[in-house]
Amino acid sequence: MMSRFSKNFIIIFFTVTLLVAVIISITLGKYSISFIDGINYLSAVFKGENIADNEKLSNIETVIFQVRMPRIIAALLIGAALSVSGAMLQSIFANPLVSPGIMGVLSGASFGAAFGIITFSSWALVQLSTLLFGVSALLFSLLVAFIYRSTSTLMLVLGGMISGAFFNALLSIVKLTADPNNDELASIVFWLMGSLAMIDSSDILLKAGIPIILLLIISLFFGKILNILAMGDEEAKSLGVNTLYYKIVILIISTFLASLTVVMAGNIGWIGLIIPHIARMIIGPDNRYLLTLSAILGGLFLLICDTFVRNLFAYEIPLGIITSIIGLIVFILVLKNSSKGWHS
Repeated sequence: MMSRFSKNFIIIFFTVTLLVAVIISITLGKYSISFIDGINYLSAVFKGENIADNEKLSNIETVIFQVRMPRIIAALLIGAALSVSGAMLQSIFANPLVSPGIMGVLSGASFGAAFGIITFSSWALVQLSTLLFGVSALLFSLLVAFIYRSTSTLMLVLGGMISGAFFNALLSIVKLTADPNNDELASIVFWLMGSLAMIDSSDILLKAGIPIILLLIISLFFGKILNILAMGDEEAKSLGVNTLYYKIVILIISTFLASLTVVMAGNIGWIGLIIPHIARMIIGPDNRYLLTLSAILGGLFLLICDTFVRNLFAYEIPLGIITSIIGLIVFILVLKNSSKGWHS
């Protein structure tokens, strides 16, 4: 059994690794920033020099704060949100192969984005449509369970599968009706593949970033409850826990986290499936630590993928393609150990 000290050490280690990855990502790109350039910039800032008078330092400041930092922060938030969402779902379903998409959330959010693109001229309304239909997908899956008067894990999963299939069908209809002559279809396809290319500071501050941060903080307080729910409904009820109430609350939080990532960057898959499982293999099943490590590893994974995308080709390919390819490979590697990390 892993000690508390060991678990804290693991979290600190990966936190430091994440910070190092952030620094490296800042320096990499078509406009490279060397270590000396970074030192010179920081020195000028601390000395209170006017950066605008120095063209090189001014360019460095622009690249860091207007181009790369928004993408880096977005990658950290999206990766953390998807991973924490997946970790919570895997805990309440006691299934290492569950992901945010199991409740149909990503399918609903994707349909909302496509519907918004062909319906509204305002990008804010497109993003609102994305969020609303992500939530609607969850409600649809819960409705299926309600109709059959069952709150079992199996019925909730089946409800999610039905919800996902329904919204995927609606998405196909939207694609067929999209006008290819005014870039509607191209916009839908690009959005569904996921990308951070259009991220700027306003996306982080005014759109989905702040809600994601708040929900991540709230999620960390559910570690103890998730540990109890993972024991099973009967054991949890014997301890006085209202299983239905907490399952619904956790499902809602997971849904909003997953939907908000689609609002920010489109459909980015696999993170919510593989990262929580990897975190569980590293630190064990205790959700008080698992949620934190999942957030760190999720942010680290997506940051690495986005840095890879920015520097690999002369043109930028959608981030969702890279996460799918890498995620599939990792999933195959860890599948044989799918039960590891579920017992202390």
